[in-house]
Amino acid sequence: MKSCIDQGQLVPDDVMSRLILRDLRTIDQSSWLLDGFPRTVPQAEALDDVYTVDTVINLNVPFQTIKQRLTSRWTHLPSGRVYNIDFNPPKVPGLDDETGEPLLQRDDDKPETVTRRLKAYETQTEPVLEYYRSKGVLETFTGTETNKIWPHIEAFLHRKLSSNSQKVA
Repeated sequence: MKSCIDQGQLVPDDVMSRLILRDLRTIDQSSWLLDGFPRTVPQAEALDDVYTVDTVINLNVPFQTIKQRLTSRWTHLPSGRVYNIDFNPPKVPGLDDETGEPLLQRDDDKPETVTRRLKAYETQTEPVLEYYRSKGVLETFTGTETNKIWPHIEAFLHRKLSSNSQKVA
């Protein structure tokens, strides 16, 4: 899986479906939220074969915004501390705030890898949005800033969860 990701490729459908569905079986009686799955129509179909999906949330963020955020990430590998040169920069450029050790950019955060992954996302994932749109369960939220998108998502989720709990009562 790591070599796929490092090369800007998506993990094969059968591998992802097997991993996710195995984990979902352990929480079968609970509601759950998936982030980044399914990414292809075969993954969506595998999920639908086992579960009823009642809501899909799509965050419509311009690729340039995503690319800028991802390529601005730098990591202190021993601790896992993550910096973003645009909004959470280290005190000294290129060095960890606590240890002074060098920061590294992960392979999957390098511009060429991010560009490949975004192109793969567009060709493989856009059909998933259409798949769920045709089922009437897709909700799309558009923006470039978390603090502007989140209030709309939160309000939607509160409405959705309260209507679901009223159905159960």
